Amino acid sequence: MRETLQSARNDSTDETKPPRRQRPVETTRWPWYRSPWVIAAAVIVVFNLLYALPRYLSLDPTLSRVGIDPDFPLHHEIIVVHVVTGNIAMVAMFLQILPWLRQRSVRFHRWSGLVYLYGGALPSALLALALLPPSLAPTGKVGLAAMSIAWIATSVAGYRTQARHHYRDHRRWMTYSFAIALGTSWGRTLNLGMQTFPWFKMDIMIFLELVSWLWVVNVLIAHWWLQRRTRLNRARASLRPKSNISVSE
Repeated sequence: MRETLQSARNDSTDETKPPRRQRPVETTRWPWYRSPWVIAAAVIVVFNLLYALPRYLSLDPTLSRVGIDPDFPLHHEIIVVHVVTGNIAMVAMFLQILPWLRQRSVRFHRWSGLVYLYGGALPSALLALALLPPSLAPTGKVGLAAMSIAWIATSVAGYRTQARHHYRDHRRWMTYSFAIALGTSWGRTLNLGMQTFPWFKMDIMIFLELVSWLWVVNVLIAHWWLQRRTRLNRARASLRPKSNISVSE
């Protein structure tokens, strides 16, 4: 009798036990080290660290790729701080986009985001605006000013949406902010290309004006990627089963 009652209890427990939760379809992703976006970001970050940072960390004004105004005593020092904070922003940005790191430690993701904002994006963008008046460049100032303002606006918007727990909007704004942060890489890449390939030449006026606006290309690519991701998530969500409960006749 006891065995029969125990068996009946086990059967009733199994029937009332909720179905095992399956992994949602939309969480399935490629491994981070196989993501073309992560690989591209890693290459760009390392390239900027090797191309710009050592030259300015030497604190030698003669090694500066930017013309130094002799009437502005702190010109080179401000450029150095601008370059250092810009590279801090790119390293922190790379840590932000690593999926496994974001999933393992929300606290680290939050603190690296604060480093990106207060130690990289905001000081670097504000110093870029401060460097425009004494700049010796004959053109390109309007595009650089627009890039700096857009970088500040998207970064602050990303921080505010995170503080309000609007995480979807937070990811969207920070994607735009990261895209703008990589905007200066165009100029360095084109400059290296002109130094490497003799046939690749460009008028200096066209070059300066062009590279000051190429950050817009990054924003357009980021917008396309966000729209594509939204469509894919909706398509995956439509493939999910509506309910795991089967109705027996």
